[in-house]
Amino acid sequence: MLNLLIALDQLAWVLLTLGNGSPDETISAAAYRMESQGKLAGRILRPVIDAIFLALERDHCRLSYESEVSGSQLPSAYRARIP
Repeated sequence: MLNLLIALDQLAWVLLTLGNGSPDETISAAAYRMESQGKLAGRILRPVIDAIFLALERDHCRLSYESEVSGSQLPSAYRARIP
């Protein structure tokens, strides 16, 4: 079920960006990345998303971004290939 929710999140991000978003990036990871780049959208989205997920985990957007960067969300067969 979690994989389905993540897939829908990634699809929503690509649709929201009219195809310019990375198809493997979640809205949460994108919000953190954009805030780190000083973009207004990130400064608005990241605190809102983190507040929504606060009951489940702290720093949700940062953790999502770090998961993307490290590849920890990938199946083990793909992680073994990352240098």
